[in-house]
Amino acid sequence: MTVDVVVPDLGESVAEATVARWFKAPGDPVARDEVLLELETDKANLEIYAEASGVLGEILVQAEGAAAVGDVVGRIEEGAAEAPAAAGGAAPAAGQDTVPVA
Repeated sequence: MTVDVVVPDLGESVAEATVARWFKAPGDPVARDEVLLELETDKANLEIYAEASGVLGEILVQAEGAAAVGDVVGRIEEGAAEAPAAAGGAAPAAGQDTVPVA
């Protein structure tokens, strides 16, 4: 499932912000409540946190781009980062022998 990263309410009389920087790039794993990006307004800077765990799928508003309250600035592919761990970890590379531990 895809979770949108949305510009939240920025306070009284503030309708737009500038994306100061992204802390993640598309394809990077994301943990719930991890800082994804920083927004700047003429009154304050604001960190935006991930609402779900997964992988940052895409960035729709790049750094230094403007975004209004309610705009989708990125998307998280929920659960994508958790799939390999749920499958029992990484498989050995082709040609490698595995040795059972006694």
